[in-house]
Amino acid sequence: MEEELQGVRVLVIDDSKTIRRSAENLLAKEGCDVITATDGYDALAKIADENPSIIFMDIMMPRLDGYQTCALIKNNSTFKTTPVVMLSSKDGLFDRAKGRIVGSDQYITKPFSRDELVGTIRSLVQ
Repeated sequence: MEEELQGVRVLVIDDSKTIRRSAENLLAKEGCDVITATDGYDALAKIADENPSIIFMDIMMPRLDGYQTCALIKNNSTFKTTPVVMLSSKDGLFDRAKGRIVGSDQYITKPFSRDELVGTIRSLVQ
């Protein structure tokens, strides 16, 4: 089963160390190559260096929030096709709509499950 996601490069952006670590552990077990970032600025530098296959991004972050970061990624010709998945503890219609407007491909509510992350990668990357 884990062969399927072998080598898929995943960037997880969240200011919570707990969320970053749990996503990293779940995805590494599936064979993914996981990179983490603490906020939007940190992420933008890593995206250019690492060229991830998919990006999971928290919305509420200091300095540059998830909406701003997603808009910057989607406005960049090199990365505009990279799937961006918003991670949020808020499950509101407004948040989902705002995520769509800035170009996010999907929206997952925290706490997320292994199946949600893996299923999202399968549907968006492969």
